[in-house]
Amino acid sequence: MAKKLYVGGIPYATTENELKEAFSQAGEVTSSAIIIDKMTGRSKGFGFIEMAKDADADKAIDMFNGKDFQGRTLTVNEARPLEERAPRREFGGGNRRMG
Repeated sequence: MAKKLYVGGIPYATTENELKEAFSQAGEVTSSAIIIDKMTGRSKGFGFIEMAKDADADKAIDMFNGKDFQGRTLTVNEARPLEERAPRREFGGGNRRMG
């Protein structure tokens, strides 16, 4: 069964392919994604790796968590499911009174 990992502390210049290549040292990587800021188009410094096998994911955590990768220390752990969030309010909306 596949396991998704959260990877924090990714250097901003790192590509998804470089991240995938590094994690493939621990086993088969089924997907890699670096989260991009919508406004700037630059990396936010974190992403996700999906490993084909749970044992490979555990090995990747052991290999990379707290270790240096291209000059930055990575944080690697099992990704948690996305939590429901309340809808965001737009600036200037709502019942605020101007005065």
